[in-house]
Amino acid sequence: MNEIKRKFESFWKEGLPTLAKKLHYYPYFFKIEGEQNPRVVMDNRDVLMLGSNNYLGMTSHPDVKRKAMHAIEEYGVGTTGSRLLNGTMELHLELEKRLARFLGCEQSVVFSTGMQANLGAISSILTEEDEWVISDKANHASIIDGVKLGGISQKHKLIYEHCDMEDLEAKLKLIPKGRGIIITEGVFSMEGDVSPLDHIVDLAGDYDALIYLDDAHGLGVLGNHGRGTCHHLGCQKNIDMIMGTFSKSFASIGGFVAGSEEICNWIKHNARSFIFSASPPPSVCATVLAVLDIIESDDGYQKKLLSISERMRKGLSEAGFHIGCSQSAIIPIIIGNKLKMFEYFNKLFKETPTSVFTNPIRSPAVPIGREMLRTSCMATMNDELVDLALDIITKIGKDLNII
Repeated sequence: MNEIKRKFESFWKEGLPTLAKKLHYYPYFFKIEGEQNPRVVMDNRDVLMLGSNNYLGMTSHPDVKRKAMHAIEEYGVGTTGSRLLNGTMELHLELEKRLARFLGCEQSVVFSTGMQANLGAISSILTEEDEWVISDKANHASIIDGVKLGGISQKHKLIYEHCDMEDLEAKLKLIPKGRGIIITEGVFSMEGDVSPLDHIVDLAGDYDALIYLDDAHGLGVLGNHGRGTCHHLGCQKNIDMIMGTFSKSFASIGGFVAGSEEICNWIKHNARSFIFSASPPPSVCATVLAVLDIIESDDGYQKKLLSISERMRKGLSEAGFHIGCSQSAIIPIIIGNKLKMFEYFNKLFKETPTSVFTNPIRSPAVPIGREMLRTSCMATMNDELVDLALDIITKIGKDLNII
């Protein structure tokens, strides 16, 4: 038998997914029926949804849905081509202008997914052998892969301990001034803690380094009208590149990078995932523009989200759960044991008459020994739903001796 084919069959017959299914612990690929709201139907169950990135609840907003449908009626369902050739529509150009203005940047470049934005932008920037990357240890897989795809040598890829500014400075001292790019998330996607971006800005100034900020989970959540982590910390003028996604607060799919005219022009002509991918459909652009219209004029959704998140964070902490240093809509329940984490997920999901859906997270998304249930809040939740979720989470947490 072909050895590559043997690998697939072995994984199917003996791999972890098959074993987990036999033990009834497999926690992935559940089907959601209907819209992704605070309450959903999954596996014929009434489920409290604590595993969505729909932070502002915009996937169900009537104005957003109406404008997305209008875009389909006017422009059709797809573009059938890359932005470079036949895939640029006026909606793409309008969206890029709006995003740049929203963030106080000169320009932005829109990608078809957030993963492609990081892969394309980071790899296209890192083209010279004498360039260096200094990346936070907890950065997202798309950042790690973007760095791998760049043209720099392995010895020029430095990792600093998570949010550790002393270690970051120690790494900066190892590289020539003016040759480094610091890469960090704004809000870290697994534990919801916020990068000390203001301190990073100071260090970048001292060592003449650029800053690339992945703010996928900060946009819409933090800062003035959801402008993100750098606005939240008052250092937006010192960030060279801001990356964001449309699959969280902006209720759709896609991504972008914003920055100077020169940087964006470089990315447009060098990022392979931009040049060789079909552009986002018109409905995606219209969805994001509709969300921008709402949050620029009304910060009520953001304020509600932060209030709901604080209620959830306080309730979990007071119950005795280990929730790390969350400061956002993402709140982890840190278990530290893979099997216990899967068992906890399973019992929460099978609780009756109402169950709770969370995200079971294990290595490589988090270090071994840091296994967790990742919970996240939506602006469309209410206090009663949060309290019900807390009651269920606490009850089963006590049953399993997690608290």
